Amino acid sequence: MPPFMEKVTMLIINRYILRSFFRLFALALATFVGLYLLIDFFERVDNFIEHGASASLYLAYFLNKMPLIITQVTPLACLMAVFMTLGGMARNGELTAMHAGGFSLAAISAPLLRMGLLFSLILLTANEFVVPDTVKQARHVLATEVKGGPSVTYKRDRIWLRHQKNILNIRAANPDRQTLEGITMLSFDDGFRVRERLDAAGATFAGNLWRCRDVVGRTFDPDSGSLLTEQRFPEKAMALPVTPEDFKVPGSKRNEDLSISELKRLANKLQQEGYNSTRFHVDMHARIASPFACLVMAFLGIPFAIRKGRGVSLASGIALSIGIGAIYFIMHAALLAFGYTGTFSPLVAAWGANILFLMVAAWLFLQGDA
Repeated sequence: MPPFMEKVTMLIINRYILRSFFRLFALALATFVGLYLLIDFFERVDNFIEHGASASLYLAYFLNKMPLIITQVTPLACLMAVFMTLGGMARNGELTAMHAGGFSLAAISAPLLRMGLLFSLILLTANEFVVPDTVKQARHVLATEVKGGPSVTYKRDRIWLRHQKNILNIRAANPDRQTLEGITMLSFDDGFRVRERLDAAGATFAGNLWRCRDVVGRTFDPDSGSLLTEQRFPEKAMALPVTPEDFKVPGSKRNEDLSISELKRLANKLQQEGYNSTRFHVDMHARIASPFACLVMAFLGIPFAIRKGRGVSLASGIALSIGIGAIYFIMHAALLAFGYTGTFSPLVAAWGANILFLMVAAWLFLQGDA
């Protein structure tokens, strides 16, 4: 076949493949988002009913959760779409016809891999500019507007809370370990004049109190603002107006409400000030690595489709996607846990699952192309 005709034929084939891919991708994404929303609804509905929340709060919460949900299930949708696209072509004999026409598996798969890379870059952009703001809003709706708890605001690299006549500033919070770092609490009188200030290097939640270390308590004259007393305590139990639950993003144990740049800035700042910044370094790298699961899953779906193509069905596609996705996310979560403890470096913890699955996909791809 002349080179010009070969290029035209490949272009037509690519359009045909991508048309099928996008149709199946939209179906898969809608399926997985629907399943996620259904599960999340049943997990959260008790909170809404218990506090008598209006229908508008239901809607506001789940709409703000949508970007996070989409970023989490898009890799599974990519896997299912690739598997169903190539599997359907194999079942109908179209792959055999393409091979007979001189087109390799690599050439046929190229547009699908490009889509996997494109979706990865889109998710990476969403993780930086869209997801953090919507996750913050979803948390605000559930924790403040529904439950009536304190409103937590992230400003630059600090956490600020206002509760009654107190303003609390926290350098960093780790809700999983139930610890706080760098605490300052200001108490005001009715005229919004400072009457007391408490500083603590850190705190651990025990019972219903925070056990603070290296505490400095100061009282001030409301009229003149002059210092009246100053006391120091190696350790002191304090009733701060927050609990570890107040810092958890609904449905997440990670820092999805911070952008990648914010995580990097906060991690570096904490490290310079002598605080433990491991979790923030791990989460920063994970936020970069996770979107590229789309490319990995697209690559992995190709050899699976070739091997199981003739028996492909919608049910098998969903089952395979969920099964492989579950293995991937379990491995990814396990590696992140090792990263949080310092066993693995942040880079290994964040990228390990992608690299392992990419190696498996490459091996299966070479076997299928042999």
